[in-house]
Amino acid sequence: MMSPKPISEDRGSPHFRQAPLQIIHILGNFLRIWSVYSMYNYLTHTGASVVLFIFSCLVPASVVLLLMQKPWKGRPLSNTQVVPSIINGGVTALYFILWGKGLKVCGPLRTLLAEYSGAVLGVLSAVLYGQRRHVWKKVGGLIAMLAAFYLLSEGWAMARYSPFKFGDDLQSEVETEEKVLGMKEMVLPILAGILSALRRVIGRRVSLKNQLKRRLHALTIASATCFLFPVAMWDTIIGSTSASSNNLTFSLWAFLSTIFFGIILIFYVESIAEERLHMVFSSPRHLAVAGACIVIMEISYKMDFSLPGFLLCCLILGFGIYEATSLDRSRRESFQKSDLSDSVGDQVQMSPLPT
Repeated sequence: MMSPKPISEDRGSPHFRQAPLQIIHILGNFLRIWSVYSMYNYLTHTGASVVLFIFSCLVPASVVLLLMQKPWKGRPLSNTQVVPSIINGGVTALYFILWGKGLKVCGPLRTLLAEYSGAVLGVLSAVLYGQRRHVWKKVGGLIAMLAAFYLLSEGWAMARYSPFKFGDDLQSEVETEEKVLGMKEMVLPILAGILSALRRVIGRRVSLKNQLKRRLHALTIASATCFLFPVAMWDTIIGSTSASSNNLTFSLWAFLSTIFFGIILIFYVESIAEERLHMVFSSPRHLAVAGACIVIMEISYKMDFSLPGFLLCCLILGFGIYEATSLDRSRRESFQKSDLSDSVGDQVQMSPLPT
């Protein structure tokens, strides 16, 4: 009688099975953040129009997504799915406009961290849907997030304005005459982060199935391109500057990285993280991954960067996100436990029979 081969506990553990997915998630976020720094470097050196650049990247990205997903094939989409996806395209277009303007004004570090402001939707859901016993936690998390954004606006993550200064930093502060932005300029990326969370919520509400969600996402990006078209044309008419031929190689990398890494790849990476790793965007784990990638990019691009100030802002922001999403996190953990129990039950039922 042949006995089945024993499966090692390490290979059967959930952490071992999720290791490749975690590597994909880290690599995808690193490439996306790299594309953001490339875009910022291109816009600041050439003075190109933000809206026109984003529109030029959305056009080929929407074509690629439509050809990959083919929403016109397969099961016909209902009006209750198409109409919200088109509306979500308008929200996405407004998000790209505010995000691009915020990137040019505030820089990549503040813009990327401001994307986590979408966690304030958890506070609104607690107030609107009657979760009164969790309101004080969410309000405390909201205050911590606002404090982190205030410190970022005051330049705590920059070497010349950070309170954690050394001799070289004090000398560089005397030589420069740049000013701190303030919270007024941080409004653009913060609003963009809230719109980003809103478009994710709409995408989840329309469909919970993976294949259907991808088809509807292709429609959303195509709709966002159509909504952005008149804005880009108006920006061109009033006299936007174009990139010179001397920067053709750099602009080509900025365009290609934004199209493939910043729009297309990041959607599939975030879908894998949400469905397989149970990791949503507005979570401390996601912030930790993004923070490590930001540190690498800040050092590589030789930005005005203060590591102690940046870590302090990330800790305060992570604590705020943790408290603001406390109820949602408990629900996800309960769902994850139920999925794990179902998988264990399936393994027990599908135990190998003797031959």
